[in-house]
Amino acid sequence: MLKTGLKAFSHPWRWYWLALGVILLDIATKVWAVEAFMYGPAMQIIPGLLQFTYAENYGAAFSFLADAGGWQRWFFGVIAFGFSIVVTVWLWRLSPAKRWEPAALGLILGGAIGNLWDRMLLGYVRDFISVYYGGWSFPVFNVADMAISIGAAMLVIELLFFAGKKGEAEKSAEV
Repeated sequence: MLKTGLKAFSHPWRWYWLALGVILLDIATKVWAVEAFMYGPAMQIIPGLLQFTYAENYGAAFSFLADAGGWQRWFFGVIAFGFSIVVTVWLWRLSPAKRWEPAALGLILGGAIGNLWDRMLLGYVRDFISVYYGGWSFPVFNVADMAISIGAAMLVIELLFFAGKKGEAEKSAEV
């Protein structure tokens, strides 16, 4: 009885639940940032290093093509939608024994859909986390961007350090 009740959280659904959690957290924090900072001052979290503020990104990463005239909204939307389908299928096909790779993909999927939501609904992505030091500042970002970055880093770590070892372990288990 307990086993059937938790079927919605079994493989691969648990990774889609992770993606949904990222999407909901991303949307909630963006709504909060709009209410708190759109017309008000930034909030210093660590003075001289980290603040919450409000920015609208009409382009892609690091505001790439932000001033392209509007076509980039649909271009990046189509790319994000297609990428989300690829990641969704990729997650579905992974072995239930895997943990690291599907967790990374769940983070990436949630982040991609979180930013896609903004892009399609508003025409831009809402950002609010600003990291800076002196005259240097990193482009303002959001929870979806963090999830994508963490997921991508996890995939790189998987590829560089664990992919060959898991392949050998799976081969020895087959013999």
